[in-house]
Amino acid sequence: MMSAGQTTYLYTFAIPGRKEISFPVLLNERSEYVNGDLAATPLWAGLEHHRCPPCTLDCQTHPFCPVARNISALVTAFKDIVSHTACTVTCNSPERIVSKQTAVQNGLASILGLLMATSGCPTMDFFRPLARFHLPFASVEEATFRIAAVYMLKRFFSEQNEDGKLFSATDIKEHFRRVKQVNSGILRRIRDVSDFDADKNALITLNSLAEILEMEIDTRLESLHYLFK
Repeated sequence: MMSAGQTTYLYTFAIPGRKEISFPVLLNERSEYVNGDLAATPLWAGLEHHRCPPCTLDCQTHPFCPVARNISALVTAFKDIVSHTACTVTCNSPERIVSKQTAVQNGLASILGLLMATSGCPTMDFFRPLARFHLPFASVEEATFRIAAVYMLKRFFSEQNEDGKLFSATDIKEHFRRVKQVNSGILRRIRDVSDFDADKNALITLNSLAEILEMEIDTRLESLHYLFK
């Protein structure tokens, strides 16, 4: 039987003319992000600040938005960097090292997706199982395959799946509608504190991916059909 312990993904951004920026993401055995410095949580991460419409958290027990709280250090590190700045992004994990020459916003999109999935947001928690098998810089086709697979596994293991069907276009489209609302809410928060556009465009990239996945659902994942013919 496979078992999962703590896992660390270390992202490093090598930007010409700048000091190298490193950002570790430590996940516990449940693939939840372990934040080491909650004392530094900024005011813009407050739960009621640009609260996302689908949010079900109680501000008495959760004074901060879990996603905003956990991306705050990353936003601070990149708040003065232009999105299209060329760099080399490397992700070190226990299983492999992945490196890519790309724009800063693409590296940020990869790490933001990981942080948002593992922060404890009820909407984004849908993606948490993927964090255990994180794939940096995934293409649209890779993301579609992985998300469709985790959705069907979730349905398979759910005790509430009484209809016996592994695929419900209505359910998954409704979930992606909420995901886009969360992305938009986080984007509004970041706009309050960041002058440049690297982190903003990274979130826009994630939102565009959610829209593409919605279209894939409308075609019943036709783009992946060729794999099983």
